[in-house]
Amino acid sequence: MLETITFIVALLCLALLLWLLRQLNHRQDEAILPALEEKHRAMLLDLNDGLNKLGDRLNAASNESGERLRAAVALELAQTREAMQALQLAQTASLAQTRETVLEKLHITLAEQGKAEQELIQATMRNATLQLTATIEGLSKVVDTRLEEISGKVTERLDEGFKKTNDTFVRVMERLATIDKAQEKIDGLTSNVVSLQALLGDKRSRGAFGEVQLEALVRNVMPNDAYAMQYALPNGTRVDCALFLPEPTGMVAVDSKFPLENYHRMYEIGISETDKLSAQRQFKADIKKHVDDIASKYIIADVTSDGAVMFIPAEAVFAEIHAYHPDLVDYAMAKRVWVVSPTTLMAVLNTARAVLKDVETRKQVHIIKDELGKLGKEFGRFDTRMKKLADHIRQAHEDAQDVQTTSQKISRRFSQIERVELAGEAETLALPMDELDDLTNTLASNPVAQLGDDHE
Repeated sequence: MLETITFIVALLCLALLLWLLRQLNHRQDEAILPALEEKHRAMLLDLNDGLNKLGDRLNAASNESGERLRAAVALELAQTREAMQALQLAQTASLAQTRETVLEKLHITLAEQGKAEQELIQATMRNATLQLTATIEGLSKVVDTRLEEISGKVTERLDEGFKKTNDTFVRVMERLATIDKAQEKIDGLTSNVVSLQALLGDKRSRGAFGEVQLEALVRNVMPNDAYAMQYALPNGTRVDCALFLPEPTGMVAVDSKFPLENYHRMYEIGISETDKLSAQRQFKADIKKHVDDIASKYIIADVTSDGAVMFIPAEAVFAEIHAYHPDLVDYAMAKRVWVVSPTTLMAVLNTARAVLKDVETRKQVHIIKDELGKLGKEFGRFDTRMKKLADHIRQAHEDAQDVQTTSQKISRRFSQIERVELAGEAETLALPMDELDDLTNTLASNPVAQLGDDHE
C-alpha cells in the first residue's frame, strides 16, 4: 500500500516538474536554460534519493509485518490442529461406544427374534406334518377299505362265475360221458338202427330232436339264469326256450320247427315237376303256418319282446329258405319272426351273452366309478390343504428373506462407518438408527406369528 502511495507521489512530482519546465521554456530565454537544467537535475537526484530511502523504509516495514503475520498464522494453525486432533479422538471414541452398544442390542434382538421365529416355524411344520400324516393315513384307510370292498365284490362275482363255469363243464362232461355210452350202444346196435330219414319221419321225433339241439346250444352259450326251457307264458302257451335279456329287449321266445317232409319231397328223385311244385308250395305253406303260430302265440305285448325266433335244426332247410324263397324271409320279418339255423343261433346267442356281460360290466363300472368319485373328492381336499400349507411355508420364507435383507443393509452401514465413508457426523449416527428402526418395525409386526395364527 505504501509503495503504491509513494509511486503516485513520485508521478505527481515528475508531472509538476515537467509542467514547470514547459512554463520556463516559454517565459525565460535560452540564457537561463542551463541553470534551470542544473537545478532540475539536482532536484531529480534529490527526488531519486528520497524515493530510494522511502522504498527501503517501506521494504523494512513490509518484511516486519510479514514476519509478525507468519508467526500469528503458524500459532493459529498449531492451535487448530490440536483442536482437530482432540475432536477426532472424541468422535472416534463416541462412534466406537455407539457401535458396540448398537451391535450388542442388535445381536440380542436378532437372537431372540430368530429363536422365536425358528421355534414357531418348527412348531408350524410339526403341526402341518402331523395333519398331513393324519390326512394321508385316513385317506389310505378309506382307499384300502373301498378297494377291499370292491375286491371282495369282484372276487365274489368271479367265484360265482367260476363256480357256474365249473358246473357247466361238469354237466358237459357228464353229457359227453352219457353220449359216449350212447355211442357205444349205438355202435353195438348198428344192425338195428334205422336211417335218419326214417327216424325223423315222425313229427314228434323231429320236434324232440329240435328241442334237444336247441337246449344244447343255449346251455353251452348262455348263463343258467338267462334262459328257461319249456317256459309257460301268461296266455297259456309253452315255448321251447325263453331268453331273458336286459331292457328294452326283454324276454325273447325261441321255438323249434322242423319242416322236413315237403323239403324231402322237393328233392326226391323220380317225381314229376308238378309234384315238385306242389311240394314246394306245401313247403312254403308249412313255413308260413309256423311263422303265424309263433307270431300269434309267443309275441305278447308288455310280456315278451316285439319279436320271436323260429329255430330250424337243419342247415339245409335254412339255406333253402334264404337262397330260393326270399318271400318267406320277408313274410317272417313282417310278422316280427326271425328264422335261424344252428349256426346263426350261435351268433344270436353269443350276441345276447355279450349284452348280458356288458350289463354286468356296466353295473361293476358304476360301483367303481362311485368309489373313484369319492376317492377324487378326498384327493381334492388333500390338494387344497397341501396348497394352504405351501402358501404358509412360502410366506415364512419370504419374511425370513426380508429380515436377512435388513440385516445385510445394517452390516453394510456399519462397514461404511468403520471406513469413515459417510458424508457428515449427523448422517454417520442417523442412518444406522434408521435401519435399526426399520428392522425393529419388521420384527415388531411379527409376520411369522401371523403365519402361525393363519395356520391355526
